[in-house]
Amino acid sequence: MTNTAYISFGSNMGDRITNCATGIRLLDGTADVNVERISEYYLTEPMDFADQDWFVNGAIKIGTLLDPLKLLSVLKSIEMKVGRKKSRVRFGPRVLDFDIIFYNNEFIDTPQLIVPHPRMHCREFVLRPMCDLAPGLIHPILHKNIKDLMQGLKDNRPQCIKINTRLQGEPIPVLKYPNTADQEETANEVFY
Repeated sequence: MTNTAYISFGSNMGDRITNCATGIRLLDGTADVNVERISEYYLTEPMDFADQDWFVNGAIKIGTLLDPLKLLSVLKSIEMKVGRKKSRVRFGPRVLDFDIIFYNNEFIDTPQLIVPHPRMHCREFVLRPMCDLAPGLIHPILHKNIKDLMQGLKDNRPQCIKINTRLQGEPIPVLKYPNTADQEETANEVFY
């Protein structure tokens, strides 16, 4: 049986659009994975750790025969292939970041993976691309659809601006914000 998963992606180092596109291409080339739809790309202000470049973010819908933990392993492997390095700064800069947002309509809570993503409902850079793909999709725990979650975000949220991905090769603005205190990842936390 084919499973449906929604995955968010983002990059704020190097050629951000190319990093994301390369990761998506590698995922689509993986056995038992089929990328079915790709959202628009968005230029997004960093959250939590603001002293870094803005991100390019989006989301994809895939069909897969992989179970959730195997899919997570594949995603982390692709991040490393594209150039991601482990960082001591939680929510810090990254070449590529993939997160499983939904896997079918399942609730998964393991030390390695929590699905639905535990902070997705607070993040415009996840909700806006998800609205491109599935605005009526119901969050299995919050019992609200993606569009309603998006509309419920606070007004003082970080910026999230649709970009024209057809302009590949042209620079995307590099925007920075003042320093905030460093946050370290815990030893067992999966990168989000």
